[in-house]
Amino acid sequence: MENKANPAGVHVFALTKNMIGEIENRSSYLSAIKSEVETQAEFINFLISEVESAKFTNIADVEAFVNWLDRQLSSLVDERAVLKHFPQWPERKADTLREAACNYRDLRNLKSEVTSFEDNMKEPTILALRRMEALQDRLERSVSSAERTRESASKKYRDFQIPWEWMLDSGLMGQMKLSSLRLANEYMKRIIKEVQSSDCSREDNLLLQGVRFAFRVHQFAGGFNSETVLTFEELKKIGTNSSRNGTL
Repeated sequence: MENKANPAGVHVFALTKNMIGEIENRSSYLSAIKSEVETQAEFINFLISEVESAKFTNIADVEAFVNWLDRQLSSLVDERAVLKHFPQWPERKADTLREAACNYRDLRNLKSEVTSFEDNMKEPTILALRRMEALQDRLERSVSSAERTRESASKKYRDFQIPWEWMLDSGLMGQMKLSSLRLANEYMKRIIKEVQSSDCSREDNLLLQGVRFAFRVHQFAGGFNSETVLTFEELKKIGTNSSRNGTL
């Protein structure tokens, strides 16, 4: 009589094989952690000393220190698993340093993206304006989020002697607000160019859209700089001429 394969038996065999593999992998992982706890103790104690004694006066130095620390810890098979065997590891301070560095880096990079923004004149106007609006949205959300958590975050940073003044309006926060003036300037210039083109069929809507965006940025930044004032005056002049000509 022909032997027939037992589906249930095949399933049990496969399941058993998977469990054995998992046990072996887990055992290898735990062995690697145990080995590092024993062989890397001096190295980790050195890092503990560096974190505990770290003091900064500039947030950029915090970012550099965190980058260095992350490179050192990346050599471990599992940072958290290894460090939990060292109860003296200053986890709260290390995590707060990372938090401050990450927040600063994200905000600084966003500010750089805004200040270096250049309008692509080959791009259709409607898409270009949407791109600038989206960037302004990101800027406002990021600043609003930072301002909401500023009080609690700055207290935590002070506890670990981490610079926090960059979170004030006199620091990076203020710079981010002012950076939006570039978007307002580029936005209005794009509308001016579009309205002045002979094939513009929605002049009234564009001018109103430009004024609204300019007002939005004006409120966010706390005013215009001289360059943005000149561009706004040009936009207003076009709007006035259009009204006289009966376009608006």
